[in-house]
Amino acid sequence: MDLLAFFHVETAAELAWVGLGFLAQILFGGRFLLQWWHSEKAGESVVPVGFWWLSVVGGTLMLAYALYRRDPVFIFGQGLGLIVYLRNLALIRKAARRAAVTPPG
Repeated sequence: MDLLAFFHVETAAELAWVGLGFLAQILFGGRFLLQWWHSEKAGESVVPVGFWWLSVVGGTLMLAYALYRRDPVFIFGQGLGLIVYLRNLALIRKAARRAAVTPPG
């Protein structure tokens, strides 16, 4: 099977970008499996920090792929999503610092 033809690309470099796109999608999709697993363990809806890290890594790779493909809709969606993911990580870090400073009681 000719992978270049199968994926509708002309060069090995383009095929590598398709591979990056698939990796990005796997990481980005994996965040839902992680969230589901943590929620099942807790018996309630939980969003673990790893969800946001997978969102950032997967979203960044997908944004790179979208930029390479010059897809403005995909670029816009992933760009805005990254702002949300990074903001959530900042809020989590802020809460952790506050909890470390505040004595229990």
